[in-house]
Amino acid sequence: MASVKIVDQNNVEVGSLELSPDVFGVDVRPELLNLVVRAQRASARSGTHKVKGRGEVSGGGKKPWRQKGTGRARVGSSRNPVWRGGGVAFGPTPRSYDIKVNKKVKSLALKMALTSKALGEKLTVVDRFDLPEIKTRLFADVVGKLGLRKALIVVGGPDKTLALSARNLPHVKVLEADQLSVLDVLTYPELVMVKEAVTSVEERLK
Repeated sequence: MASVKIVDQNNVEVGSLELSPDVFGVDVRPELLNLVVRAQRASARSGTHKVKGRGEVSGGGKKPWRQKGTGRARVGSSRNPVWRGGGVAFGPTPRSYDIKVNKKVKSLALKMALTSKALGEKLTVVDRFDLPEIKTRLFADVVGKLGLRKALIVVGGPDKTLALSARNLPHVKVLEADQLSVLDVLTYPELVMVKEAVTSVEERLK
């Protein structure tokens, strides 16, 4: 079982924590991580793109000229895609981009993402964050003491003071443990988890 040190918000070591091998010690399969990330990114697409086909544009009810005798090419409607102002041939229509992924696969992929952070020594466990007031500068000082550049911070539950203090920092994202996803873990090079959040995630994924 892997062990990780626990630090306070001033980056002073205050203890250690044993990580569950069922969550932070699984075999990492890149193809599975790729599948879940693609599915998550695809589900974020609205799929509301739409253009008008030849049956939807206005006009074109009358044949522009007679079939024969004019010397021009035959044409039946001004709504055909060749003409300016006509409909679009094979244009995009509303659709869903969702990729079906089983819940067990999503859960396993999240374990793999967490394992990769633990193995790469990119996981920091903080005892707790305690900010006296909502102020970006105060949290920026904490981020600096922890030596973070671009990090995902996972907390155990709602923390309004922390969330509002961190929202103006462009390279830091604060998430609650039950909102954690594979894409978030892999997007940020550094992962910071409050001790309470580690316990919550382990219970959720076991």
